[in-house]
Amino acid sequence: MNKKRKLGRGVAMVGAGMSAFDMFKDRDSKDLFAEAFVEMSNSVDKGLDPNDIDALYIGNFTNDFFAHQSHWGAILSDSLGLVPKPATRIEGACASSALAFREGVFAIASGFYDVVLVGGVEDMSKGSTETVAEGLALAAIPYERKAGFTFPGVFGAIATAYFERYGASREHLMDITIKSHDNAPLNPKAQYKATIRDMMRSKIKRAKEKGGAVPDWSDEKDFLRDPIANPAIAWPMHLFDCCPISDGAACILLVGEELAKHFTEDPLYVAGVGQASGRGLNAADDLTYFEATQHAANEAYEMAGLTPADIQFAEVHDCFSIAELLHIEDLGFFKPGEGYKAVADGLTRLDGEKPINTSGGLKCKGHPVGATGAAQLIEVWEQLRDKAGDRSVPNEDLRIGAAHNLGGTGGTCTFTILERR
Repeated sequence: MNKKRKLGRGVAMVGAGMSAFDMFKDRDSKDLFAEAFVEMSNSVDKGLDPNDIDALYIGNFTNDFFAHQSHWGAILSDSLGLVPKPATRIEGACASSALAFREGVFAIASGFYDVVLVGGVEDMSKGSTETVAEGLALAAIPYERKAGFTFPGVFGAIATAYFERYGASREHLMDITIKSHDNAPLNPKAQYKATIRDMMRSKIKRAKEKGGAVPDWSDEKDFLRDPIANPAIAWPMHLFDCCPISDGAACILLVGEELAKHFTEDPLYVAGVGQASGRGLNAADDLTYFEATQHAANEAYEMAGLTPADIQFAEVHDCFSIAELLHIEDLGFFKPGEGYKAVADGLTRLDGEKPINTSGGLKCKGHPVGATGAAQLIEVWEQLRDKAGDRSVPNEDLRIGAAHNLGGTGGTCTFTILERR
């Protein structure tokens, strides 16, 4: 039986903060989460007494593997001085903290809690690249792991299928990469702070200074075509199609809607939330879309009473450039097979009709997997509250934004719509 989902009580977002995203050899998850918590607390316009927090929901994928430490709910509650408040760790691969957000929403909507801290953290950089790849592969289904499918290979296969069906090419993925690198330098928390053109010019300058052969790249795409500057990882995925290894944390404060104005005069409200599961690639009907994204989006749109056309901007899960392309189609922003044309036409740029990944996305902001979902929602928070600075979407009536978070090879997906009233 189909049933329209709705919350039994309105939920508002009244504070948000995140650490910088990068590789921090001398900082751990407790340090990063504390940084995010302090920024979140300072963002609450009318102040926050930590004693008012009823519970914590923390997203973390696999610090068990990356940092050889489990039980992060209790650890972080203790480190923030919030004991004995209940703390729950949520695991959903790269969608972990978006699931934590969803659970926090439901806890408040049920009436059981009034003030909830949600967020996420991941500490990925202490091991080798091979170790990180092995840890991330734990999110794949057993069949995919036995077949030797790591994530670059997964998304390489997806890109190949998309190219074959719709006639797109690597050139179109470059449009996404260039756009992401244009946005990231405008984000002080982003891991990558250089445009593709900046990197190209820097390499040319260094070559001249060393007296060696000077590359003759004419533009950004010429640079990205160079197999030395941008080597293949899992064709057609090249180095600049892939997100980096990252450490970071993000925190959000949720409260019952009727309490929001006690914390801020400018809250955001949860308009719609959706979650769905997907099959492994071996059982998927088609590699050119994610069924979990489509179902999660439909649930959120129905709850909010909105359509894709109503979403003014969005953060989507661009762990690889091809992923962004599929998601903007699956979310209904563009028709199947039309997304790459929209990107080429500039529609997803910061000043386009449908800005996508204004933060720089996972590709350039960074992807500490347990923190990513919450960080995406924080970008929506900053944009809607006119706190995004130079990367602000140029729309004087910005009211509705959304965040899409994917876990594993499409096995878990969330879509969350926030609105400013």
